[in-house]
Amino acid sequence: MDNAKNVLVVVDMQKDFIDGALGTKEAVEIVDNVAEMIKGFDGEVVFTRDTHFDNYLETQEGKKLPVPHCIKGSDGWEIDKKLEVLRLDGMKVFDKLTFGSMELADYLKSLPALESVTLIGLCTDICVISNALLIKAALPEVNISVVERCCAGVTPESHQNALEAMKMCQIDIQ
Repeated sequence: MDNAKNVLVVVDMQKDFIDGALGTKEAVEIVDNVAEMIKGFDGEVVFTRDTHFDNYLETQEGKKLPVPHCIKGSDGWEIDKKLEVLRLDGMKVFDKLTFGSMELADYLKSLPALESVTLIGLCTDICVISNALLIKAALPEVNISVVERCCAGVTPESHQNALEAMKMCQIDIQ
């Protein structure tokens, strides 16, 4: 969709973050909200997928968070089944090796008619905020927003802290 005016970025809605290795009850609770948002969105929908490999525990992230998760090809790496069925042929998925995706930001910069980017997903306090700030830096005049009811953090407190930090960076919280 080269002429997309509005893009919805579904961040890391993967089994390991919902009810797998790093799952939380808050993450489970937003799945239906995320599905509803995808179904009703007027614009292009893209997904990100946290992607690690068998050597995860040897990486810097693995040493700081020694919980193997989102290992490429594993069940935990897959987008949640309720959401996967909503993916249409041709929808982009950005496999990212770190919290934020430069590839995603570059893709959004390539859309000439882009007016807004909305982010939803997991985790508010790590990957959602990282991608929101990267996109805001790459596209300072594009309206960037995050939908609170479609996000969950590592903890409810860190979720709220991330929302407040994004507000301070002129990212709209809906």
